[in-house]
Amino acid sequence: MVLPLSLLNAAQNKPMLVELKNGETFNGHLVNCDNFMNITLREVYQTSADGDRFWKVKECYIRGSTIKYLRVPDALLDSVKEEQTRAREAGKNARGGSHTGGAGRGRGGPQRGRGARGGPPRGGRSRGRAM
Repeated sequence: MVLPLSLLNAAQNKPMLVELKNGETFNGHLVNCDNFMNITLREVYQTSADGDRFWKVKECYIRGSTIKYLRVPDALLDSVKEEQTRAREAGKNARGGSHTGGAGRGRGGPQRGRGARGGPPRGGRSRGRAM
């Protein structure tokens, strides 16, 4: 699974197609994005929702909440997947080598079951059925 923001960060200076919820499309190169998926494109071809009008825009800003979907080159998607897989493996290897296996030694000393209090149950009565 590829996280959207990591994909957008990797897509900087790459071509992409953006379709808005109102049906307009924007073809351009990604300049910048933020954590809200607000994006800036340059060298943009904008198409109206009905597809009969076109505009060439030098640069435009698109609010993330208006975006329906983004399309990026397949090669970029594949490279981001590979990078995330390598990072995950490196993280597993780094954590796996330092494990000492100290079973039962957590915070607060040895545990004695649920609640870690020990002693008789509260109330002093037995848990059996009364006859």
